[in-house]
Amino acid sequence: ARELYRRFLSPRMKVLDLMSSWTSHLPEDIGELEVAGLGMNREELEHNPRLTERVIHDLNADPKLPLGDAQFDAAICTVSVEYLIHPFEIFREVARVLKPAAPFVVTFSDRWFPPKVIALWSELHPFERMGLVVDYFRNSGEYANLATESIRGLARPKDDKYANRLPLSDPVFAVWGYRRN
Repeated sequence: ARELYRRFLSPRMKVLDLMSSWTSHLPEDIGELEVAGLGMNREELEHNPRLTERVIHDLNADPKLPLGDAQFDAAICTVSVEYLIHPFEIFREVARVLKPAAPFVVTFSDRWFPPKVIALWSELHPFERMGLVVDYFRNSGEYANLATESIRGLARPKDDKYANRLPLSDPVFAVWGYRRN
């Protein structure tokens, strides 16, 4: 996801890391970013060195983002979209806090926590999951220029804890769109 995010980010941007945790999956060499991490676990957010702001909020309990209008240059959501029970409302809320024409990039993989994932997610093929996320963007009515990409078949890094058992990295699926003006 880091390399994909690089295409959408540049130094001095204000970025919303939606459903953040202990890491933001942002490129290290992108330059200085202002990163607001919104997540449920205060301890995890406190351990994330990339965050300049930490917002504790459960989107499944309340899909309204406790953030001001049009304040972010980009938003990302990494390996968490599959847990949203109010995706349409949340995608509209993300558009509200984005500046006009700002990107919202959603990435996910084949791994998730079965007890936490929405029921439909586990029934879908990975490419159908991309279609579901495209529907989240479309049904919000707030985004233009939607696109998808899948990154598959890359060698697993030698320092990965699964390198001795799995030769290939987990696939990365991405869907993005830009807030309408």
